Amino acid sequence: MDWNGVGTGHLEMEMTKQEIIETLLGQGPPDEVLFSSARAVRERHFLSNVVLRGVVELTNKCRVNCDYCPMRRDNAHNLSPYLLTQDDLVDRAARIRDASINVVFIQGGEIPQSTDIIEGAIPRIIDLFESPVEILLNVGNKTREEYRRLRSAGASSYILKHETANSQLYFRHKHERLDARLRCLHDLLDLGFHVGTGTIIGLPGQTVEDVAEDILLAKEHGVHMVSASPFVPAPGTPLAGEASGSVETTLRAIALMRLILPGALIPSVSALEAIQGGGQGSGLHAGANVLTVNFSTPERVNDYLIYGDARYIVKLDYVRNLLRDHGLIAGHSIWA
Repeated sequence: MDWNGVGTGHLEMEMTKQEIIETLLGQGPPDEVLFSSARAVRERHFLSNVVLRGVVELTNKCRVNCDYCPMRRDNAHNLSPYLLTQDDLVDRAARIRDASINVVFIQGGEIPQSTDIIEGAIPRIIDLFESPVEILLNVGNKTREEYRRLRSAGASSYILKHETANSQLYFRHKHERLDARLRCLHDLLDLGFHVGTGTIIGLPGQTVEDVAEDILLAKEHGVHMVSASPFVPAPGTPLAGEASGSVETTLRAIALMRLILPGALIPSVSALEAIQGGGQGSGLHAGANVLTVNFSTPERVNDYLIYGDARYIVKLDYVRNLLRDHGLIAGHSIWA
């Protein structure tokens, strides 16, 4: 791989799987060259803008039994279960609007009831905003008809992380089939959503070849958003005793995603901060261009145990300071 000129932001890269693997292993360019190149490409496409999302966590109930998640189905007895109402969603969306954020991000455990609640809330949320607003969802596998209903109601974006492109590893840790997940991904793309996917770095049993395949899967499917999150071992799960995912590898994956999918939205996720202080700033340094601010209801925010006790709750003042420290500015939806 010839890296001459990449740092100027004038070269979008085609990389082989072997080149991706070598870069993930630190056998490619020095990390600072890699990250500088990624930042240059980000600036070419987005200038200094970082898209802010305001997230509301709909429910901690889930029908799936992922080995790595504290909200897995078998942990229901350890949770304080909750499910927000349409009114709750609208109230939190108003707070997102008041913070001058125009991406309302609704996420939650995977349950059938979420479709009706979100479908009813979306038109009311859109009415809150005097200018266009992006409704972004992350509520798991659903039928094509449910996705169509949510799209018709006004949702425009959807995140459905594939988590690992290795079908055997996917089944081992999620106890479901990867092809069902990818079928949902295809339905979302076909219905006109802006679609995101992503990988967990350091999932037990994962190889660096798997991570390379994760990046190539996002490229091949033509998604609009992609993420890399380090694995966070959570208490009360079958993987509680495993090691955390590598922040170093996650940052390299973010940079590679930026170079290979230059126009994609790539978040610097809170899991980076949970594992390593300053981790989200490092994600921006590696080429990420999205931050998610938590607007969940105060009485429920600590019940959404996505990473267990290690969770880092991202607040607006923290994000503003982070952007200032990195010479970046808060941006709006690129699709609203």
